[in-house]
Amino acid sequence: MAKKLLEYLEKLKGLDLGAMYNEDFLLTWEKTDDELAGVFTVADALRRLRELNISARIFDSGLGVSLFRDNSTRTRFSFASACNFLGLAVQDLDEGKSQIAHGETVRETANMISFMADVIGIRDDMYIGKGNTYMREVSKAVRQGRQDGVLEQVPVLVNLQCDIDHPTQCLADMLHMLNQAGGAENLKGKKIAMTWAYSPSYGKPLSVPQGVIGLMSRFGLEVVLAHPEGYEVMPEVEEIARKQARDSGGSFRKTNSMAEAFAEADFVYPKSWAPFAAMEKRTDLYAAGDGEGIKALEKELLAENARHQDWCCTEELMKTTREGRALYLHCLPADINGISCREGEVEASVFDRYRTPLYKQASYKPYIIAAMIFLAKCKDPQKTLAVLAERDSQRWLRP
Repeated sequence: MAKKLLEYLEKLKGLDLGAMYNEDFLLTWEKTDDELAGVFTVADALRRLRELNISARIFDSGLGVSLFRDNSTRTRFSFASACNFLGLAVQDLDEGKSQIAHGETVRETANMISFMADVIGIRDDMYIGKGNTYMREVSKAVRQGRQDGVLEQVPVLVNLQCDIDHPTQCLADMLHMLNQAGGAENLKGKKIAMTWAYSPSYGKPLSVPQGVIGLMSRFGLEVVLAHPEGYEVMPEVEEIARKQARDSGGSFRKTNSMAEAFAEADFVYPKSWAPFAAMEKRTDLYAAGDGEGIKALEKELLAENARHQDWCCTEELMKTTREGRALYLHCLPADINGISCREGEVEASVFDRYRTPLYKQASYKPYIIAAMIFLAKCKDPQKTLAVLAERDSQRWLRP
């Protein structure tokens, strides 16, 4: 067995991962430190198996069902890749072509799509108080279905982005940082700037900045959340970040200065999002079917965004980071000056210089999702990985 794989297996031995079996993955701060370490370790191990051309198919059949209530490229293909890598077929649930459009209940939908499903992935990030709640309703429905003898297994649910958190993205970001730094011990005391940045569009979800501060604060980092006045995130997530920072020996603070956030930072994450208060208002307007109110809110928010066009990741700001060499992070797609828009989140020269690291950052997501599924479906993940490695079945034939 390859030396690196043995190292991953040895690391898994020391982690308490039993509670992840047959459980959903909804918010990172609901998981223990051991469980997060397990996700990172299994993700790295699965990646290593693929590099060695070893099949990771733990399923001979079965279905991964995806439901995307918002547009997606990276997460949609990452979920499909992860399911296929483990041996599952993938079916996307198009609500417009299903009975959901005719008023089918959550309970009925959840059971009807789950007869041979092992995992359900949901993205529902646009409306405050709705997305994560919907995911929990689906989970409750399929668990009741299993209890009632309708379903032969419980399909576990993976949060592919909700109104509160984006766990698959932020764990991929974190694994990228861990591997860049050479381990969690080398991240302690480092500074990450999670900053708002200008976008010519409005209504971008809060889940990335909230996910970042809700995860990075667990690793002893100096976490700085920067945004113009009025662009606050959910206060309860800020409180979680404060507590976790205290517990980890790190820190969490806020500023209304992008320059202050960038100064001596080791990692920078400039990303646009809509104000929490505005997203709450938009949710209420959609619930009331107030089309004119939605249009008025959009106009108001675009005008407010335009007041902060100077919130851009520039070459000058990057020079103020630690030795001028901070790692630039983004969940993609970024609003790039002169390319995707006239003025946006980042200057083209900065983005282009970090293009390869950004693509590497994104490449961790399929393995993170696969690790979530693996840990939810394998009662003994360490033993299962060992069997895969010893079986040494070629993923594709290389004569």
